[in-house]
Amino acid sequence: MKSLVIAEKPSVGRDIARVLGCSKGGNGFLEGKDYIVTWALGHLVELSDPESYGEQWKAWKMETLPMLPEKLEIQVIKKTGKQYQTVKTQMYRKDVGEIIIATDAGREGELVARWIIKKAGVKKPMKRLWISSVTDKAILQGFSHLKDAREYQKLYEAAVARAEADWLVGLNATRALTVRHNAQLSCGRVQTPTLAMIAKREAQIKGFQPKPYYGLKVKGNGLAWHWKSKENSATAFSKEQIQRALEHVSNSAGTVEEVKKKKQKSYAPQLYDLTSLQQDANRMFGFSAKQTLDYMQRLYERHKVVTYPRTDSRYLTQDIVDTLPERIKACRGGSYSSICGKLLKSPIKGNKSFVDDKKVSDHHAIIPTEQGIRLNELEYGERKIYELVVSRFLAVLLPPCEYQQTEVTVLCQGERLVIKGKVMEQPGWQEIRQIQEDAGILPEDGMDEDAQNAPTAGEVQGNLPDFAKGQKILFTDGKITEGKTKPPVPFTEATLLAAMENPIKYMDSSDKELKKTLGEAGGLGTVATRADIIEKLFHSFMIEKKGQYIHLTSKGRQVLELAPQGLTSPELTARWEQQLADIAKGKAKKKDFEAEIRAYTVDIVKDIAASSKTYRHDNLTGKKCPECGKLMLEVNHKNGKMLVCQDRECGYRKTLSRITNARCPQCHKKMELVGEGDGQRFTCVCGYREKLSAFEKRKKESGGGVSKKDVSQYMNKIRKEAKEPINNAFADAFAKLKL
Repeated sequence: MKSLVIAEKPSVGRDIARVLGCSKGGNGFLEGKDYIVTWALGHLVELSDPESYGEQWKAWKMETLPMLPEKLEIQVIKKTGKQYQTVKTQMYRKDVGEIIIATDAGREGELVARWIIKKAGVKKPMKRLWISSVTDKAILQGFSHLKDAREYQKLYEAAVARAEADWLVGLNATRALTVRHNAQLSCGRVQTPTLAMIAKREAQIKGFQPKPYYGLKVKGNGLAWHWKSKENSATAFSKEQIQRALEHVSNSAGTVEEVKKKKQKSYAPQLYDLTSLQQDANRMFGFSAKQTLDYMQRLYERHKVVTYPRTDSRYLTQDIVDTLPERIKACRGGSYSSICGKLLKSPIKGNKSFVDDKKVSDHHAIIPTEQGIRLNELEYGERKIYELVVSRFLAVLLPPCEYQQTEVTVLCQGERLVIKGKVMEQPGWQEIRQIQEDAGILPEDGMDEDAQNAPTAGEVQGNLPDFAKGQKILFTDGKITEGKTKPPVPFTEATLLAAMENPIKYMDSSDKELKKTLGEAGGLGTVATRADIIEKLFHSFMIEKKGQYIHLTSKGRQVLELAPQGLTSPELTARWEQQLADIAKGKAKKKDFEAEIRAYTVDIVKDIAASSKTYRHDNLTGKKCPECGKLMLEVNHKNGKMLVCQDRECGYRKTLSRITNARCPQCHKKMELVGEGDGQRFTCVCGYREKLSAFEKRKKESGGGVSKKDVSQYMNKIRKEAKEPINNAFADAFAKLKL
C-alpha cells in the first residue's frame, strides 16, 4: 500500500516528491514506489456562501438578518475545483492505505488539509508531517518522525472555530451595514479596531499642543557640558530656570563631584519573526507588509533559503543548534562572508538569548536554511529580505558589543553639568550594523531596533581627558538651546504593524487581566493575516497613503461611527484568540465558543438595524458611470487614484492615475502615470511632465531604466486590475475574508 501526501502548494509538493523519489508525473500529482504526492493551491475548500442555504439569503435584506445556519457547511472553491477533484481521486485509490497531511505547520495549514479530507468524505488513517523549512534535510527528518494526525485534532477544531466565527460576525455585520446605508461598507473584529487605532493616532496629532522646552550647553576645559536638573533631565519647560542656571555657571568655576567609569555590554536584537521583519523591511526599503510576506514566501518555497515565514516566535529550539554551522556556511556568498568566516573558526553555541524551547509554539524564528544560493539568482526584493534575515541570524551568534562609558559630573554654583564619553572595546555584533551602514540600508529615521547605542545628549564618542574628583573646571561660554515637543507621528506600515501586534495602549478598558490576555494572544490578527488586513483597508478605500504615512479616508471615519461599538475595540480579538488557544489546548469546547459567537452576532445586527446614523458619499464627482449612469466616486487607492461607481451592485471602476517605479529625471522621485491611450503621460510633484511615448523613446535611446517590455507588462497589469470588481459586496466580504 502507498501513502498519499497532501502538501499546501505545488512548489512544496514537488520538493517533497523529489525527496521521496516520486518522479512519475500525473495531472496534479507525482507518484513513486511508496508515496503519491499531491497538493492544494492554498484553500481548495471554504465555508459555503450564504446563498447556498436557500432563497432567503440570495437577496441582501435587513429582514433576513442575522444569517445563522444551524450548521455551517463547506464547499469546493470553483476556480480550483479541478485540483480538488485530483486530490479526491488520489485519496480514494485502492492502493492508498494512509494520508499524510503535509500542509503548512500551523492552525490554518491544518484547516487546508482537513477540509479537503472532510469534503471528500474519505475515511483512512492519517499522519502529520510537521516541519518548519522545506530543505531536503528537513523533509527527510520530518518523514522519519511522522506523528499521528489525531494529536492535532484540537488544533483543527480551533481553526474551524475561528473560520466560522469570522463568517458569522463578518458577513452579518458587513451585510447589515451595507444594506442599512446602501453603500459598500464592511467591518470585522480585526480590520475595524485597526481603523480605530489610526483614528486615535490622528486625534492625538490634531489635538496636540506643542510645548516649548529649554536646555543649556556650556564650554569648559575645551569640551561641551550639558546642564541636568535634580531629576536628571537635560531639559526644562521653564526658560527662567535655564536662564538662572546660565547666569550661575557663566564664567564660574565648578568642582568635579563624581567620575563614573563603567564597562557596558549591548546585545544583538532578537531573531526575526514575520512582524518584526516586515517592520524593518518597511523602514529600510519601503516594502509593504504584503510585499515582504510575498518575498519571504518565494525565498521559503522557491529558493528554500529561509525557514517558515509565518511565525510569531523570535527564538529557536534546542534541536536547531547542531545545524547552525551548516546554516552559516550557506550564508557565505554575500555581504557578510567575513563574519561567517570568523564565526566558523570557533564552536557555535546556543544560549538562552535566542534558544528557548518554551518560547517556541508552532514555528521557531526566521533563520537561513542550510541551502546556499548565488545572490544574483534573487530578485531585488528577495535579496534585500534574505540579507536582512542573514544579518539578524549572524548578529545573535556574535558576541555582545563591549564599551566603556565614562560620566563626569561637575557642581557649579548649585548647578549640575555633565559630560559623557564612550569608548568601543569590542564591536561584537555591531560589525553587522557597520556593514549595513556602509551599504546605506539603515532606516533614515534611525528608529530601528539596533539604534540602542546611538549617542545621547552630552556624549562624546571616544576617550575623555582624565578627570579627578575635586578638580576645578572653569566654564565660559554658555548657550540656551530651545525646542518644542512634537506630536505623535502618523502611522507607517511598519508602526501600524507594531501597533497591531501590541495594541494594549489603544484599549479603552482599564481591565488589567484583559490587557494581559490581549498581550498573550499576540495582538490584532496574526503574523500571517496582518499584511492582508492592511491591504484590505487600502483596497476598500478606508485608508490611504500620503507619502509614507497612512491616513483615514472619509469612508474609514464614517465606518468607525457606524460600526457596532464592540467591533471597534481590540478587546474582542483578545477574548477570541484566548478562547481559540484554549480550544487548541483542549481547555475549552468549540460548541461553547460557537454559542457565544451566535449570540453576539444577533446583538450586532440589532445594533446596526436600530442605528439612526447615516452614511454620505463626500467624494462624489460629476462624472457618470458608463454602466449604470449613476455619479461616480473619486477615491485614493494605495498607489494612485480611480473612479468607482457609487452603486455597490454595479462595481464599475476606472484607474485615473498610478504611482509607478519610473523615476523623474529631475528630482528622481517616483512619477505618476495619468491619462488614457496615446494621451498617457508621466507627471512628478516637482512639476516635470513627459508623455509615455517620449518616456519609452528616451529610455530606449539611453539603454537604461524601464524597458518597453516592462512598461507593457505594467500597463497590462493596470488593465487587469481595472477589470476586477471591487464593489461586489459579497466577493469583498466573503471570498477573501480576513477579518
